[in-house]
Order: sequence, then structure tokens, then C-alpha cells
Amino acid sequence: MSLQSVRQFFADNAPDISIIELDQSTATVALAAAAHQVEPGQIAKTLSLKVKQDVILIVAKGDARLDNKKLKAAFVAKAKMLNSDEVVTWTGHPVGGVCPFGLEHPLPVYCDVSLKAYTEVLPAAGAIHSAVRISPERLADLTQATWVDVCQSETPAAE
Repeated sequence: MSLQSVRQFFADNAPDISIIELDQSTATVALAAAAHQVEPGQIAKTLSLKVKQDVILIVAKGDARLDNKKLKAAFVAKAKMLNSDEVVTWTGHPVGGVCPFGLEHPLPVYCDVSLKAYTEVLPAAGAIHSAVRISPERLADLTQATWVDVCQSETPAAE
């Protein structure tokens, strides 16, 4: 169902983008980076969060970590990660295959500026063995995402 909804999303919105399906799991950033022979940062991970009463998705580079202060400043509230059951209910995708495409429910999508370090990123495509290759800008355009800066900086600020 999940992979199928992503297939339908691309058929309707970007038929030029092909879904890559592999035999091995790409459910974690490390597994996906190894399978696709890219650096971990190039894997675009999708995080499912609850902010106040809203569920949102944040897509960030694979090796980025959320910065709680930036997150709270951007959304004027604390954010809480959804549990795996909530993720499936809201997105329709299994943990490890979550992506901003072909969602079960329309959700606001935010792309972290960390993605702009790459000309091409690989988000999952609704299953733990699928992905797409896409530019960060096209990803944001297709999902009507808003750009935010909510991840930790590459180099920690001097104290």
C-alpha cells in the first residue's frame, strides 16, 4: 500500500522520477548510504513530529541532528517524535520507509536547509527497500515544503 501510494504520487506529479527498489533493507541512514553508495548525509531522512496538536514532517540530511532550540524557535512550541504506530497511522508508511510522498493524510512538510549541501538526495519511497534520487529543490517543490533551519550546525559554536 505504502510503496503503491508513492508510485501513484510520482505517476501523477513527476513521472520522470523512478523509484529505486533494492533487495536489501535501506531502513536506516547507514544501511541506505551503503546500499546506494553515497555518504550518509545524502540520505534524506523524514522525521514525523507532533507540535502542539499538529503532525508535521521534517526532511533533513541523514547525518543531521535536530536542534531542540532551533525547533522550538521555528515552531514556537516543543516538538515530540511520533511513536512507530502513530507514524504508520499518519503517513501510511512504515518506519524506515517514511517519506513526504504519497501520504495517508496531508501533512505539512518542512525541508531543513541541511539538504542544500547536496545537488541530489535520496529519500525513502514508502518501503524499507525503496528510494528516489531527487534534488532538494525538487523535493521541496513536489511536497510544497517550507524551508527551515532546525538542525544542529556542522561545527559546534564556540563557547
